[in-house]
Amino acid sequence: MEEIVFLVIIGAGVILCLLRMIKGPTAPDRAVAVDTVSTVTTALLVILGYTFKRSIYLDVSLVYAVLTFIGAVAIARYLERGI
Repeated sequence: MEEIVFLVIIGAGVILCLLRMIKGPTAPDRAVAVDTVSTVTTALLVILGYTFKRSIYLDVSLVYAVLTFIGAVAIARYLERGI
């Protein structure tokens, strides 16, 4: 039962981040929104792994978090001074 509550809260967080991504007035606002969506998605994968008692979701969430971090650094570097 509590998993459903967590999923609803995470879903609301994703929707709010997507709204900021669409509405964001500047490129850094949009980049932060995309990074936040990926962080929330990582939390969703961890909760799914706990709910279904499958450790593969935890492995996938770890890889996803590392790739998201690398992508966020690349976007920040591009926005700061270009490639």
